[in-house]
Order: sequence, then structure tokens, then C-alpha cells
Amino acid sequence: MSLATPADSPAVDPAELVKDPYAVYARLREQGPVHAVTGTDGLPAWLITRYEDVRHALADPRLSLDKRNAAPGGYRGMALPPALDANLLNMDPPDHTRIRRLVSRAFGPHQVTRLHEPIRRTAGRLLDAMAPRGRADLISAYAAPLPITVICDLLGVQEEARGDFRSWTEALVSPDPEHPGRAGDAVRGLLGFFTRLIADKRTRPADDLMSALVGLRDEEDRLSEDELTSLAFLLLIAGYENTVHLIGNATLALLERPDQLAAVRADPGLLDNAVEELARFDGPAPLAIRRFATEDVPVGGVTVPAGSTVLLSLAAAHRDPRRFTDPDTLDVTRDVTGHLALGHGIHYCLGAPLARAETRIALSALLERFPDLALAVEPSELARRPSMRSRGLLALPVRY
Repeated sequence: MSLATPADSPAVDPAELVKDPYAVYARLREQGPVHAVTGTDGLPAWLITRYEDVRHALADPRLSLDKRNAAPGGYRGMALPPALDANLLNMDPPDHTRIRRLVSRAFGPHQVTRLHEPIRRTAGRLLDAMAPRGRADLISAYAAPLPITVICDLLGVQEEARGDFRSWTEALVSPDPEHPGRAGDAVRGLLGFFTRLIADKRTRPADDLMSALVGLRDEEDRLSEDELTSLAFLLLIAGYENTVHLIGNATLALLERPDQLAAVRADPGLLDNAVEELARFDGPAPLAIRRFATEDVPVGGVTVPAGSTVLLSLAAAHRDPRRFTDPDTLDVTRDVTGHLALGHGIHYCLGAPLARAETRIALSALLERFPDLALAVEPSELARRPSMRSRGLLALPVRY
């Protein structure tokens, strides 16, 4: 991302934005609430940086998720086939309302509570495998397999069918500019994966969410075939990707701050609030999903023209001192009510209760099993994935 106007805006180094987005966004936030930028696709966009403006924009119906509201030639996102593109992240009401209502019950607090024990068992099994080694990459050994196991179990994906899922997801979320063909390969792999999964649930329905969704399509005609496939795609991607990096970022933040780690160890009752603060402090999504202005929209004294692509910086909003006192400090006792890590308004994260439960259980089990858990490398040696839209660690070497 680079600044296009105004002329006196500070330059934005993409590498610095990956390494430390908070310092970059702090400069932008203090200079002004809204900036005209050049997005990662090389096209113009408007970046909103202050908490109140971001919160309002997240719920503003004039800012649409439907790509058809982009100005002609004004948006160049990843090209997905209709069978993967017809999902909630590209929809406004009434379609968004209809489809969200169909699946919201599966992710409600009562249903998620039933998953707590299976999540604990999965976490325990992964930690058992780690224990004898004394050292591990916490991402590949724990933070990644835990949520993929949980969401695949929920949807009814057989274990032998999960092997390529992480590599496909990585290729889509964090494309490698040196190997541009991998993203296309991932799209084809995922489309084939979901086509086979749906066919399997049609012939062998079971007591799982995917079978229920197929029933909504085939028996009640409440989903189109593309909507069914896209919904399965979104549930797996969203249920996996953000939770992996929330667990990884949270663990690193605690290991780098012994006082906060000690507070959580001394009072496990702090974990629920700690998860909220950790999501604010270093969440997995620096930017919300892009929006498109359906009319001229005034934001912070600036008029965003109709058809413009709008980027909402959650990372900047969460470090805004106008909303959070001493925002660059991690404080697991902080009243973090109103953070935006899981969204706001009608597009609030459908899987928020599940993401919270997985992160809390993952951290609790990890800290209980390994009381001497520590980084196995210097923090400066840790590498982040090369993405400005998804903040996660490539690896997190630990010893115990």
C-alpha cells in the first residue's frame, strides 16, 4: 500500500507495514482520519484509521461488501469462480441476512459450549505429541492443527481429506509473488475439495453441519448450489485462518511480557478478558474486509466518492488513544469493551463465540501443560507472513 494523496502524507513502506503495522498506522492516524491510498492491487482506495470512524463505517449500510458497487475498473480483487465467490463476505442484505440466518444457530453460544470438551481433547492430544520433544514450532504443531480439526469435525470433513487444506489456504490468503500460479492451483484444489465434500454428504449424510447445509439446498431450496459451495468455503477458511493467527499472536504477546503472562497464570479467570485484549492488541486482521461506497460518504471531514474502495484499519483503530488509554500496552485486566477485532454491525463475525472458545482453551491448556514455556529464538528472528491483510507468524519456535 502506498499513499497517493495528499502530497504531504508520509510514505508507506509495504515491508514496514508487514513488520510493524502499528507504527505506520499511528503516523497516518495522527495525520488525519482518512487517506487516499494505492491499494495492494495498484488501484486507489480510501483508508480510514480512527476508532470512531472505523466503528461507524463497519455498520454503515452505504459501505457495501458487494463488488458490483465498485466503480468500473476501480477494484481488482482475487478472481474466484462463482461457486466460491457467492459468500457472505461479498453480500449485502437481503441475501446476506437470509444466508447468515441459516447458519447462525450452529455458531451460537449454546452450540459452541457443546464443543468445549472436544476442543480440550484435541488440544490435549496435540500437546501430548509435543511434550516429549522439549521444543516445537507452535504454529505447525498446535495453533494450526487445532482450529482445522475443530472446524473440519464440525462440518464433517474426514481426516484423510484435510491434508492439503492449509497449503491451499496459505496460497490464497498470502499469495507468493514469486509463484503467482499457486493461487490459481489453490482455487482449483479448493473447488474440487468442496465439490467432492458436498457430493459425499448428498450420498452419505451424517450428523454434521455440512450435511445440514446440503439438506437446506436439496430439501428446502433455501440455498443455490453456488451459495452452498461458497458458504462451505467461507466457513472452513474463516474458521481456520484467523484462529490460527490469533492463537499464535496471543502466545507471542504473553511470552514477550512476563508480567502479563504471570497475571494470567496466577488467575486463570482472567483468560476470557485476556483473549479480548490480545485480539485488540495484535489481532490477525489489520484490515476489515474491503467495502464499496454506494454514494458519496462523508468520513472525518472527507467525502469518500461513490464507487470507491474503502479500507477500514482495525489495527489503527485498536491503538487509537482517543478510545483506549495507553493503547500500545498489553493489559489483560483492561476493559476492552467495544474492540472491533471480530467486527461490528451486521457483518460481525459469525464464528466469534467459536474463535473465542478455541483461543481461550488453547491458551489455558498450553500454559497449564508447560509452566516453563519460553521463546526458543530471539523475537527479532521471528518472521511474519508477507501480507498486509492478515497478520500472522510463519513459525513460533518455543521450548519447554
